[in-house]
Amino acid sequence: MARTLTKIFRDTVATRGGRSAVQFREQGTWRSLSWLELAAKGDIVAAGLIGLGIEKGDRISILGNTCLEWILADLGVMMSGAATVTIYQSNTASECAYIISNSESTIVFAEDQEQVDKLKSIRDDIPSVQKVIVFTGKGDGEWVVSLDEVMAQGEAALAADANLVTKREELITSDDLICLIYTSGTTGLPKGVVLTHENMGYEAESVENVRILSEEDVQLLFLPLAHVFAQVLKAAWIATGHQLALTSMDTLLDDMVEVRPTLMASVPRLFEKVYTGVVGKVRSATGLKGALGNWALDVGDEMAQRCIDGGTPGGLKWSLAKRLVFSKIAATLDEKFGGRLRFFVSGGAPLSPRIAYFFQFADVEILEGYGMTESTAATCVNRSGEGRIGTVGPVLPGTQVKIAEDGEICIKGPGVMKEYWRLPEQTAETIKDGWLHTGDIGVFDDGYLKITGRKKELIVTAGGKNVAPAKIEGLLAANQYIAHAVVHGDKRKYLSALVTLDPENLETWAGDQGLAFDDLKQASKDPKVVALVQSVFDSVNSGLARYETIKKFRVLPVEFELGDELTPTLKVKRNVVEKKFSEDIDSMYDGESF
Repeated sequence: MARTLTKIFRDTVATRGGRSAVQFREQGTWRSLSWLELAAKGDIVAAGLIGLGIEKGDRISILGNTCLEWILADLGVMMSGAATVTIYQSNTASECAYIISNSESTIVFAEDQEQVDKLKSIRDDIPSVQKVIVFTGKGDGEWVVSLDEVMAQGEAALAADANLVTKREELITSDDLICLIYTSGTTGLPKGVVLTHENMGYEAESVENVRILSEEDVQLLFLPLAHVFAQVLKAAWIATGHQLALTSMDTLLDDMVEVRPTLMASVPRLFEKVYTGVVGKVRSATGLKGALGNWALDVGDEMAQRCIDGGTPGGLKWSLAKRLVFSKIAATLDEKFGGRLRFFVSGGAPLSPRIAYFFQFADVEILEGYGMTESTAATCVNRSGEGRIGTVGPVLPGTQVKIAEDGEICIKGPGVMKEYWRLPEQTAETIKDGWLHTGDIGVFDDGYLKITGRKKELIVTAGGKNVAPAKIEGLLAANQYIAHAVVHGDKRKYLSALVTLDPENLETWAGDQGLAFDDLKQASKDPKVVALVQSVFDSVNSGLARYETIKKFRVLPVEFELGDELTPTLKVKRNVVEKKFSEDIDSMYDGESF
C-alpha cells in the first residue's frame, strides 16, 4: 500500500533533521526552520486543532496567500487526520460561502483581518464553521481566535499527552481525503475534487523519481497554495527534503537574487512578463546598440519559427546574433534569476513556443508539464536536457495516458482523483472504467504529449486560473440591455467579451436619452451606448474575483440569429461566434498589457 503523505513527511524529518526546510521573510529579514522545527510546529497546530474538536476526516478551509502560516496550518490539518480545503484569497465572499458550506468545513484559517471580515459577512451562510483562526491579528473572544492562541493550546495539550498527534496519525490511511480543491465547471458551479493521501504520495514520489527535484535543490515558491500545482510542489518538497523558500509575486525578482534558487515553478504569465520586459528594453534602445539589438531579436524570431516548423537554428547571422546579443541577454537573466537556476517548470496553461524558444536561446531552460486538478496536477512533464518545446513531455511512470477516438486525452493511474465531492453522476461522467476524461485534445509525438485543443469550454487564462465563462455570461445577459454575451480568454492574459444588444430595451433607453438610431450598427458605435455597456461590465466585475473580471469588450453591430450563432434551443454556438468575429476578438489583445 502507498505511503501516506504524513508518513512521507515523518520519514523526511527523520533523515533531514536539522537541515533547513523552509525559508521565509519575517519583518523584512530572511528566517528559516529546520525539518525538526517545522515538524514540531506542525504537531503543535495539529494538537490545537484536536483540542478544538477536530476529528479524522473533518474538512478545514485555508483562505489566504502563500506564507509560512499557510504551510503550518496545512501540516497541522494533515497531522490531525483532517483534510485541507483550499480557497484563493481573491475569491469573493459568495464564492467562499459556497466552498465552505459545500465542504461543510468546521474551521477556517484566514490570513488577515480582510479575510476575517469577508467571512463575517457570510457567517449566516456557513453554519458549519465553529471557529475562524486568523494568521495575523487578534481574535474577537468568540468566533475568531488567533493562530498563536491555538498553538498555545496545542503546546499545553502535548505537554499533557506527548502522543496525542501520533495516535491520530496512526489512523490515517492512503485512501483518506487529504485535500479538497474546488475547480469551476462550465455550469459555473465549482466542483470539489477529492484528492487522497495516495494521490499526493504518488505525485510526490514520482517527481522525486524522475529527478525533477532533489534534496539539494532550493525551490522558490510564489504560486498560491490554493492551486493544485503548488500543492504538488509542496508534496514533492516533503518527499525530497529540499529547501523551500516562500515569496510573493510582488517581491519575486528581488527574492530570486537573494535566495538564488536552483529551480522555480510558474505559470506562463511570468515568462510572458519577463519576455516582454527584455524585448521592450532591447527594442527601445537607440543608435548602433538599438539597431544591433533589433536585428538580433528579428533573427531570433526567425530561428524560433524555424524550430516551430521542425528545423534547427543555424547559419552565420544566427551565430552573430547569439554571440553579440543573446549571450548578453543570457548573462543578464542569469544574474536576475540568482546565478544558479537549473531550470523553470511551467504549468497551469500552455506556454507560447515562441517565448519558450526565446528563453532557450538565452540559455534558460523551461520544462513544460501537463495535468489538471482531477489528475493531481502532474501527469506529464519534460525532463531537463531532454525537453521538447511545444510538448508537455513524457508521461510520469505509473500513469497511463491514451488518446480516445475523438482525440480526447484520457488518464489512468494513482494520480487520478477519487471522485468529485458528493457528485456521483458527474464523477461517473468524468471517470469511465478508471479512465479520467480530461476534455483536452492531444496527440503523442515519439512519446511526448502535445496538447492541441480543448473540448470543454472552461477557460484557462495565461495565468493558470480556471474560469467558467457561462457564469459570467449569465450575469451579463441578466442585464436588460444585453441580449447575449460570449466571454473569451483561453490562453490569454486577461478576459474579454463580445456582447449583442437587446433592440427593444435599447430603443426604450435611447428614447429616454433623447437619442435615435437607424440600426444596431449605428448604436453599437455610439459613445453613450458604449458607456452604458461599460457600466454593465463595471457592475458585473465588482462581484467577480479579480482574475474573472472582463478587461475589454466589443459591442457587436448585429443580433445573433437562430441557426447561425444560436442553436435550436437558443444556446450560443461559441466556436461559430469566435470564428465569425475573430477580428473583433484579436483587436482586444493588440498590445495586450494587463
